[in-house]
Amino acid sequence: MISVVIPAHNEEGYLGATLAALKRQNYHAFEIIVVANGCTDQTPEVARGQCRRLIVISERNLGIARNLGARLARGELLLFLDADTLLEPMALRMIAENFTLQHAAGTLHARPDGNRRACRFIYQLKNLLHRWSLHSGSSGVILCWKRHFLQTGGFDEGLEVRENSDLIRRLKRHGRYKYIGDVTATTSMRRYEQRGVGRVLWLWCKLWTQSVFGDIHHRHYEAVR
Repeated sequence: MISVVIPAHNEEGYLGATLAALKRQNYHAFEIIVVANGCTDQTPEVARGQCRRLIVISERNLGIARNLGARLARGELLLFLDADTLLEPMALRMIAENFTLQHAAGTLHARPDGNRRACRFIYQLKNLLHRWSLHSGSSGVILCWKRHFLQTGGFDEGLEVRENSDLIRRLKRHGRYKYIGDVTATTSMRRYEQRGVGRVLWLWCKLWTQSVFGDIHHRHYEAVR
C-alpha cells in the first residue's frame, strides 16, 4: 500500500494534471492524500472528489502539511509528491517492486516539463548525482517507509529550504538511498522560468553553503505561482 501525500499551496493550475496522472497508474494499491495549506485560490475544489482524503489547513507550511498527511496515511510506503509533478503510468508499480526493506529514502528519475537547454542540463546532472548516490536528493518525489518517517520525527517544520535533504539525511540512518531510474517524474520549471536559471542556481549554492556552516531556519522560501 502506497500513500501519495501531496502538499498544495495555491496549486489550482497544476494539481488537476498531477491527480489525473495518478489516476492513470497501472498499480491500484495506493491512496491519495491532498493537504491544501494556506490556499487563497481554488486548490481545494480541484482536489475535492479526486483523492481519498482532502485536508484543508489555514497556515502555509510545507513541513506541517507533509507531516499531517503522513500521520493520516494508511500505507506502509509514503510517496511525497509535489503538486506540479507528473508520474508516468508505471511509476507506482516500479516503486512497489524496487523500493525494498533495504532502502530508507529514495526518488525517481526526473525531467523538466519544458525544452529549455539549461533546465535539461541541470536535471541530467541531478539525475547523475542521484543515480550514483553522490548526492541523496529528490526531484519532486521523496520515497520512504512510514515507520522510518515517524521514527525520525518527519519533516522539520521550522525549515522552508533544504528540508528535503534534511529529512533524507536522517532517514538514511535506517537504510540505503534508492534512485529509481526506470520511470520518470516530470516536474515544473516555473521557478527557473520566472526567476531565471542563473539566479536560482546562485540561490541553491548560497543555501547549501549556509546549511553546511550555519543555521537556515530563518530563511524563507518564496512561492512561485
